[in-house]
Amino acid sequence: MKSIESHKTTKLHIKKGDRVLVISGSYKGTEGEVKDVFPKKYRAIVEGVNVAKKHTKPTADQPGGINDVELPIHLSNLQLIDPKSGKATRIGRKMVSDKMVRYSKKSGEII
Repeated sequence: MKSIESHKTTKLHIKKGDRVLVISGSYKGTEGEVKDVFPKKYRAIVEGVNVAKKHTKPTADQPGGINDVELPIHLSNLQLIDPKSGKATRIGRKMVSDKMVRYSKKSGEII
């Protein structure tokens, strides 16, 4: 798996808790909330996206069975949803009172 060093930017446009739209792949058009982000692998886990079945053996504290597991998806396949319009948008960064913030390119609203 490639690390973040192979990408030109170390700044990620997606953070944990963001609402995103899947723009490519078999889950194209699906919206969900980001549960976790893995910056070194440039991937994120999105609620309800890229779900696979995992077979687990029973342990002392958990029963065995077939569970649904959400697998990571590449960040290039995700686009942030504009909080104002509810549509997919690109993001920009700007300084607001000595702090770098993300803003929506579509509406200009701070995220």
